[in-house]
Amino acid sequence: MKKFLCLFFLAFFTLPAFSQEDPFAQAREKMLEQDIIARGITDSRVIEALRRVPRHLFVPKELEKLAYEDTPLPIGHGQTISQPYIVALMTESLRVRPGERILEVGTGSGYQAAILSEIGCEVYTVEIIKTLADEARERLLRLGYRNVLVLWGDGYLGWEEKAPFDGIIVTCAVDHLPPPLLQQLKEGGRMVIPVGPPWSIQSLLVVEKRKDGIVTEDLGAVRFVPLTREKRIE
Repeated sequence: MKKFLCLFFLAFFTLPAFSQEDPFAQAREKMLEQDIIARGITDSRVIEALRRVPRHLFVPKELEKLAYEDTPLPIGHGQTISQPYIVALMTESLRVRPGERILEVGTGSGYQAAILSEIGCEVYTVEIIKTLADEARERLLRLGYRNVLVLWGDGYLGWEEKAPFDGIIVTCAVDHLPPPLLQQLKEGGRMVIPVGPPWSIQSLLVVEKRKDGIVTEDLGAVRFVPLTREKRIE
């Protein structure tokens, strides 16, 4: 099945070290205090990951000054980088642990993958827009995230060759739970996914795959760009 044409493995896991002279360090700390911790995020691994990842390097240069505002930002091709609180909420709700294998559907700029990488996960991320996949791959490699595999392909189909996954995080909306993703989720695993109509209000669901079936929890209303299917975009 020729659904994937482009992949690149960022091998040999080492966490990146960033300069102590980060001009955005104060803004990032303010974001953490006001928009993450104050809103109820308590997982110390998630908080520390958001502290370490330089979000300003995952947005267009002209939007750098807005990188630590709690808002989504455009990254081109009709896509966005999610607001920091939603990234923190989804990551915390996934309950990931170091060493786990996580599938991400919708790489975007690579920010969510970097957060998961910082926690120590093996990250397999799929992006249907080739330009974004290529840019995210280069960015993650340049910043030292070497436990991430970026793939250009149809995320609805997941990544069967790398399954099963301990967790799946979907950063684009779909109007139902994709059967391929449920199949590729381990028993006892969790998936965080926005479900609802495109270009409208969706529900952010936590889906747990148990021996006796699927259990879902609704975390509340969100609005994500829709998941793109079939024809991959250059």
